[in-house]
Amino acid sequence: MDLSIQKNPKFPQNYMKKENTTMTLEETLAQLEALGNEKTRAQNTKGGASGNQYGVRLGDIRKLAKKIKDNHELAMSLWETGNIDARFLAVLVIKPKALSDHEMDRLVRSINFDRVADWLNNYVVKHHPDKETLRQEWLNSDNPMAARAGWSLTAERVVKSPEGLDLSAILDCLESEMGKAAPEVQWTMNFTLVEIGIHFPEHRQRAIVIGETLGIYRDYPASKGCTSPFAPIWINEMVSRQAKKK
Repeated sequence: MDLSIQKNPKFPQNYMKKENTTMTLEETLAQLEALGNEKTRAQNTKGGASGNQYGVRLGDIRKLAKKIKDNHELAMSLWETGNIDARFLAVLVIKPKALSDHEMDRLVRSINFDRVADWLNNYVVKHHPDKETLRQEWLNSDNPMAARAGWSLTAERVVKSPEGLDLSAILDCLESEMGKAAPEVQWTMNFTLVEIGIHFPEHRQRAIVIGETLGIYRDYPASKGCTSPFAPIWINEMVSRQAKKK
């Protein structure tokens, strides 16, 4: 047997030994637990998280996701644990197109922490091939997280593909329903209101008046350097920035 290839610098010595970096559920949970810290657990709890968490910084979760890469089976197993950190990680390694409409709906409805909902909506729901069908179904849902996802998708459509949307009717709905909606739903309803006000000058004044009248997030404690989520302030700030760029 000719072993000369082993001495050829063009070939790595372990070229025939392909390392298997696939992690089991148990190994992944162990790594998450090791990364947990009390400060993050306290922040999550303050934000409404349940006790099923390790308290891993989101930056560390992103690093672990890069190591794992796409792993749909692991992602689904992580999600089923109900652990908050495991679900954050699942969002980053799941394959949106591998989810059926029923599976996507089940994931959305099973969320009990707003921040996980936002990650799922931004990284998975918005990349699902049947998101428009789901959007229409979720808008009429009594489930707060489903409705939150539906309005998140509506805000995206307002910006990216408003064709076919009746913006006046959406504003009517926001005006009559947003004030009495669950807090989880108000957040993305407000996003929709703001996006209409920013991107459609003909509806801007009405959007501002609706926001002013409802007063939702008027006293929200925005961090230094961040724009208030109060619709009139947010709309005017973004329109002003756009005008400066011209």
